[in-house]
Amino acid sequence: MALKSINPATGETLATFETLTPPAVEEKLKGAVAAFASWRQTGCADRARLLVRAADILENESEQLGRLMTLEMGKPLRPGIDEALKCARGCRYYAEHGATFLAEEHVATEARDSYIRYEPLGVVLAIMPWNFPFWQVFRFVAPALMAGNVGLLKHASNVPQCALAIEDIIRRAGFPEGVFQTLLIRSSDVAALLDDARVSAVTLTGSEGAGQDVAARAGHALKKTVLELGGSDPFIVMPSADIDKASATAAKARAINNGQSCIAAKRFIVADAVADRFLEKFVAAMAAMKVGNPLDAATDIGPLATPDLVTDLEKQVNASVAAGARILTGGGRIPGPGNYFAPTVLIDIPRDSPAYREELFGPVASVFRVSSIDEAIRIANDTSFGLGASVWTKDDRERDLFVRGIETGQVFVNAMVVSDPRVPFGGVKRSGYGRELGVHGIREFVNIKTVWVAD
Repeated sequence: MALKSINPATGETLATFETLTPPAVEEKLKGAVAAFASWRQTGCADRARLLVRAADILENESEQLGRLMTLEMGKPLRPGIDEALKCARGCRYYAEHGATFLAEEHVATEARDSYIRYEPLGVVLAIMPWNFPFWQVFRFVAPALMAGNVGLLKHASNVPQCALAIEDIIRRAGFPEGVFQTLLIRSSDVAALLDDARVSAVTLTGSEGAGQDVAARAGHALKKTVLELGGSDPFIVMPSADIDKASATAAKARAINNGQSCIAAKRFIVADAVADRFLEKFVAAMAAMKVGNPLDAATDIGPLATPDLVTDLEKQVNASVAAGARILTGGGRIPGPGNYFAPTVLIDIPRDSPAYREELFGPVASVFRVSSIDEAIRIANDTSFGLGASVWTKDDRERDLFVRGIETGQVFVNAMVVSDPRVPFGGVKRSGYGRELGVHGIREFVNIKTVWVAD
């Protein structure tokens, strides 16, 4: 079965790629195993040098790479360029700090010497999504390769050109053959890799269903997994907040990546005392966003990545309205070519409706009015997800209550949730487990080895 690269703004097929045959996959797996035998012996300084070269390529070619992302999955051009530059920052971060993160740690015991070593696991399979087609991969690649692992990438089927471009960047940076390879395979081919003893671990960013399948299969084989799954992040606004800044940031946080981000703000929980002011500004900001050609610098929101996403989002909105929710702006797909959906704000959302219970993967915001901090925290936690949260308050007591009370992997105060190479990223509940980025990210795929020397 061929993989097609389709422009979501026009429906045009840009390129077609044949999937790898089982013998071809076997050759790549053999190459990864052979590469690991030598790569694991390289020093941190050599690994860092190659990561810096990759960063140079990403920076020098950021405009071309950003355009590729725009054409293949529809993100506006400027965010695509910024994504390539962010990948470069991730590479430079681990090049600079990786040796420190992996250094032996000596522990005081009654032994003559006792210490902890961080050693690579081997071949790590990365199953990555289309929404941030470069950053999702590089936030795995940079720490995993710096730790001495080798990588196999199974990217989303709708971004094969991005997948091959990443492999090309790693190759041109000078990494040895086999250290990182892209596998153009079908989702049904992943099971064989998970069962193969030569694959030591797997990391997946994707849907709950995909996470369950991969975790179950890897668990049967007793393989380490890191899962970053869905999110329904709350964005909480209290009376002491800067409403102008909060409302402007709220619109940006909902519309980022055309609304297709696990850490995009999705549920806006606003104190009654400021709800009218916030809604006036927030709805106006959402309604004013320009939807259109993602290559146009004036565009705020481009198309969703696939037609199915538009259909699913429309069903969720319609079902929520049928249950009693009200539309304040937007409400449905935009007629014409391309996978466009109008920026939408819903309010008066019933608890049993999709807009309350499910992740809405597109530019649709759910707004809830609350009368207390306790109610805000209750609604924030009334979800199966726990990835991120944004809280807006100038009250230190309120801040501490939210930080302690919200069940998520990260809480941002007076700022929108973002991923940053310097701090760990991941969630709880059905948002997955394990961490990417920071020192915790590089230590996910290592053997933490204790050494005890008695005499």
